[in-house]
Amino acid sequence: MKEELAQRLVRCLKETGIDFITYLPESRLSQMLPLVEADAAFSVIPVASEAEGITIAAGATLGGKQAACYLESSGLFVAGFSLLTIGKQLGVPVLLVVGFLGDAADQRNSFLYATVGQSTIPFLEGLGIEYIRIESGEGMETKIKDGVRMMNALRCPVALLFSGEFTE
Repeated sequence: MKEELAQRLVRCLKETGIDFITYLPESRLSQMLPLVEADAAFSVIPVASEAEGITIAAGATLGGKQAACYLESSGLFVAGFSLLTIGKQLGVPVLLVVGFLGDAADQRNSFLYATVGQSTIPFLEGLGIEYIRIESGEGMETKIKDGVRMMNALRCPVALLFSGEFTE
């Protein structure tokens, strides 16, 4: 991801009130990490698994934070039980900032990621989790704001799926 896109992404997360971020490092959106870690407005927590990231972010939400979990799309499968039980069943909003590996617009797509990409949206739909695809910087801020508003209105996780220009 280009530096300018990373800066806009982080600025928009901040503007929407996101103030707590868990993450398991991945390669597509990693340029945002130094920016959120350097900004005192964010509490940033590295985790050992995506399921742990969802659980910790949900705990922060219940404690009054506006939380996001940054992960790659393959991690959604690891976090599925937590997303279903904590996110959907208990109604805890968490913004999922997802590097959409294996999407057709993923500029680094390969046989390693294509199956994950093909299965990501059906998986989210099966869990009843709304998602917004973001493939370019055009309109990104509006889509992020829409996602945050939706997660708070629905009281459950919403996924922002970053691909295309974000995977260069």
